[in-house]
Amino acid sequence: MQFKDKSSNMSTPRDYLTLTSQESTSIRERFLAESAETLVRASELLGQCLARSGKVLICGNGGSAADAQHMAAEMVGRMLIERRALPAIALTTDSSNLTALSNDYGYEWVFSRQVEALARPEDVLVAISTSGNSPSVLRAAEAAIKRGCPVISLTGGTGGKLASISTLNLNAAGGSNSSRIQETHIFIVHSLVDLLDRFFLKEGNLK
Repeated sequence: MQFKDKSSNMSTPRDYLTLTSQESTSIRERFLAESAETLVRASELLGQCLARSGKVLICGNGGSAADAQHMAAEMVGRMLIERRALPAIALTTDSSNLTALSNDYGYEWVFSRQVEALARPEDVLVAISTSGNSPSVLRAAEAAIKRGCPVISLTGGTGGKLASISTLNLNAAGGSNSSRIQETHIFIVHSLVDLLDRFFLKEGNLK
């Protein structure tokens, strides 16, 4: 994402913190106004995936890789409600896969090859890219689509190409840089799992 630096207008560090806090809140509130129903539908889609014994694959680069791992941890572990472990895999954590695929094929293939190996039609791919145009994430989404696997994307700004090819797109449209977009993305990640636990897991899955 293009970085817009507003700090030159701030007289103190406290002023700058106030500005960034207000900006982050504004982006999240706009997202909820525009996309709350899509967020609910995305969480429901995860529940449907798990009900058919599917798994959730998650990918992203940099801070979005951290969000992918965060989401997987909330599902395999727990968030706010005690329930069984849920099958989720962050495609960002296997250093041997990451380095081998990058070395042998090029970094843009680092997630798609894993999707080719692991994804089934009953699964869901969660693809995270603040610009919506990360080549490695786009290729992963395309590989999932070829396998009949739904794609939930988290993007920012215009949503990029990723938004247009996803089954459901959760777009922080008000964000103009990756930092602010990612602050809404972590709200989305927490909400996806929290809504899933509270509303969209079958009763038998809570044990």
